[in-house]
Amino acid sequence: MAEFASVTRESRSLQVGDTLAEVVRGPITRGDLALFAGASNDHTLFHIDSDYAKAIGLDDVFAQGMLSMAYLAQVLTQAFRPEQLREWSVRFLAITVLYATVHCSGEVIELFEADGERRARIRLAARTDTGLATLVGSAVVALG
Repeated sequence: MAEFASVTRESRSLQVGDTLAEVVRGPITRGDLALFAGASNDHTLFHIDSDYAKAIGLDDVFAQGMLSMAYLAQVLTQAFRPEQLREWSVRFLAITVLYATVHCSGEVIELFEADGERRARIRLAARTDTGLATLVGSAVVALG
C-alpha cells in the first residue's frame, strides 16, 4: 500500500489499497469548541457550557460532530483539489470527548469509470486516540 499525500502527485497512479495521508488534530480543548461554535454558528450548550452539560447528565462538554467532519475533510483536500470531489457522506457514530486527539484516515477502496471520468471511492474514518470510531464515511473523487 502506498501513501497518497499530495495533489501534486499524479492521481492516475492511485491503486486500490492506497491510503491518504492521515490528519491528526488535538487534543480538543474548550477553546477549540468555542472557536468552532463561532465559526459554524453551532452554539448548542452541551458543546460549550460545562455546567449545562453536567446538568443534563453528561460528564462534560464534547466536540461538535461537524468539527471532526471538518478534520476528515482535510484528508480529502490534502490529496485532491476541491473540484475533484463528486460525492461525500459521513455517518456519526460516537461523541468526541474533551481532550481527545482525532485521527482521520482515508483508503482507496474502488477505482471505476462514471460520466466519462476515472474515479476513486475513498473510505474515510475518524477515530479518537483511544481507537473509538466517531465518524465513518466515503467520498468519490475524479482522477485526472
